[in-house]
Amino acid sequence: MVKSTNTNPLTSSMILEFLASLSRTTHQPPLPPGPPADSIWGNSFEAAFCYRRFEQWTQEYGPVFSLRQGIPGLGGNRTIIIGRHQAAVEIMEKHGADLSDRPTSIAAGETLSGGMRVLLTRSGERFKKLRKALQSHLQPKSIASYHPVLTQTARQHMFDIIDEHNAKSSTTKSFTSTRHQDHARRYAAAVVMALAYGKVPLSYEDPEVQAVNRCLTRLGYAMRPGAWKVDIFPFLKYIPGYLNELKIGHREELGLFKGQLQEVREKMARGEEVPSSFGKYLIEQQPSLGLSDNETAYLAGSMFGAGSDTSASAISVALMAATCYPEAQKLIQDELDSVIGRGRPPTFSDQDSLPQTMAFVHESFRWRPVTSGGFPHRATKDVIWQNYLIPKGSTVIGNVWSVGRDPELFPDPERFDAQRWIVTDADGRVELRDDLKSYPFGFGRRVCPGQHMATASTFINLALVLWAFNLAPDAKNPIDTYAFTESANAHPMPFNIVFTPRVSVTPEDGEAKGWEVLKEAFETYGL
Repeated sequence: MVKSTNTNPLTSSMILEFLASLSRTTHQPPLPPGPPADSIWGNSFEAAFCYRRFEQWTQEYGPVFSLRQGIPGLGGNRTIIIGRHQAAVEIMEKHGADLSDRPTSIAAGETLSGGMRVLLTRSGERFKKLRKALQSHLQPKSIASYHPVLTQTARQHMFDIIDEHNAKSSTTKSFTSTRHQDHARRYAAAVVMALAYGKVPLSYEDPEVQAVNRCLTRLGYAMRPGAWKVDIFPFLKYIPGYLNELKIGHREELGLFKGQLQEVREKMARGEEVPSSFGKYLIEQQPSLGLSDNETAYLAGSMFGAGSDTSASAISVALMAATCYPEAQKLIQDELDSVIGRGRPPTFSDQDSLPQTMAFVHESFRWRPVTSGGFPHRATKDVIWQNYLIPKGSTVIGNVWSVGRDPELFPDPERFDAQRWIVTDADGRVELRDDLKSYPFGFGRRVCPGQHMATASTFINLALVLWAFNLAPDAKNPIDTYAFTESANAHPMPFNIVFTPRVSVTPEDGEAKGWEVLKEAFETYGL
């Protein structure tokens, strides 16, 4: 009688993983150190604000450390966290080709996005064609061509602030804004709606803007490390109803993106004049780009995600920093007054002459990065770093929050100091450093394609606001500079700013005259 040699598949997979680990131990360098697993499931941590926990572990275990996620052989994996600048350069930049892939994202990538969102798409032909099309409209040269749209929309941003004052108290010199973050969101949404679809929403409350922002919020929460256990335990996707929330979200956003693009398509079919836009470009080039209708719709929607969400948060962070650090605010205003004067508001043509303003922008990106935790990469080859192994197939995360707090590069990292980004040459000229990066938009070949849009938007809005206003905190409601949303692209929690026009008026003019002067100054700006 022959005995059965059937082996339990679970046992087999665990044995193979064990043998593989023995092989690594015997023949290859060890994994980076890290905290011991606190359960059979590996290392546990809260998805919310995990980047702060990672910084604590960076201080304890070093610039590169490893975590175990899940059970070996059951979808479990090693996660390598990089938390210091030099390590990020040596691993994520020099080995960019080996880390250009994304790990499988069942929740946010496959289910919510249908595998079509470029941010989460795995390396391969689909990623290449999506990325190529998106980058064609988000490169620095393309952003320069968008300056007129950004300028006109920033002008409306100034009017939104002025109108909020007039609606609340048209007779006072100063007022406390509770809606400045909504104004920043409207600016960002209006810019990207114009660039993606050739139309401008009327307000932040516009139903289309609200619908797109709901999609972005849902995505931000789904992408957080550990937010959905199915990304650690893939078998969970077979549990009936487990992913229903994400499936409903996918249907909603696919319908929204297709609807937006269909409006452009129908106008083109009727022979109407259609403004130049990314959507129009995609429709015209769809055959040559090799994109399906759904891919085309998601790609246009990705431009909204790449530009709007990032820009809105970056602008709010910059205004928060200016409000909390009056000395840094005054340095920018002194520069604006010296270079431009009070006769006209600043424009993009002034950017190269405003190093203090750009230094402030870069420091705000470092101080409170929009994507603090970074996005995960996947190693397609073994990577050796300082006699440690980053194994093929592992997840690699550049923790942006920690890299921007590298004490060797950024002493006293919690202090906001725009002068970190300034150098003075032999003749005493102040210039912007070009040898310093805090990687606020990611690493290597998967850097955020919206970085140039966010930088340009933050510059023009910060320059205009500080040319026009003094900013101060609301004494009754102190600002908590650590209070941010829990999403992957984090926004500051609501905070107040006291706006005061930087306009000299006589007592006979009345306290509110400054607001009238500013409104007149912006009437023809950017037109």
